Amino acid sequence: MTARVDPQALAASLRRLQERDAEVLQPSLRRIVDACAQLFGLDGSGVMLADEQGALRFVVTTDGAGRELEDAQRDAGQGPCLDTFVDDEPTSCESIRADPRYPALAARLSGHAVDAVLTVPLRLSHTVVGTLNVHTADPRRWSRAEREALSRYGEIAEAMLSAAVSADQAGELAAQLNYALDYRAPIERGVGYLMARDGLDQAAAFHRLRTAARSNRRRIGEVAEDLLRSGRLPGEGPG
Repeated sequence: MTARVDPQALAASLRRLQERDAEVLQPSLRRIVDACAQLFGLDGSGVMLADEQGALRFVVTTDGAGRELEDAQRDAGQGPCLDTFVDDEPTSCESIRADPRYPALAARLSGHAVDAVLTVPLRLSHTVVGTLNVHTADPRRWSRAEREALSRYGEIAEAMLSAAVSADQAGELAAQLNYALDYRAPIERGVGYLMARDGLDQAAAFHRLRTAARSNRRRIGEVAEDLLRSGRLPGEGPG
């Protein structure tokens, strides 16, 4: 299924969002995901931000299927939102169940109400800190207009994140975002090291780094820094 986005409806929706104050981060992001779902006529939308162990977690989502998508991607170590976060590029998936990139994710989402996903990166200071996503329960061929429209919404979300962090309005979320900014560089270098050392692709290397952090209840940035100093992940013997 391919849908079109009404340019006038998009412009009016974005204008309403821009006119609202971003005094409280989560309610502001909630308005964005609600507007996305309504404009596109989709089953759900959400904003995911990386936590201190490198896992993408929903800050706001319009439906329970979004939470299922979060859990499944975290457990599978693969998925369109993870690709967007790692690669800093929008990702579209017409059907998770039929996409050869995500076999482990498809197995975990079997019987759940998520199939097609479109996701764009959210950045602060040119650093990826999360993703803005929309999804449907059925297969969907995403149009160029939909991809461009979601990117426009992403720009509004980025402005809200930036304003909240600058004004320290977001509490725990501000701390989470600042951590993502501080540790993105060593995480990327750690991922590159694992790719070269173990012959992994980028997503698999990130998953290995994140799994090591979660298993040892440590922050992913600290694990990455230790890896770059020692050449080993926690629990690995001398090479």
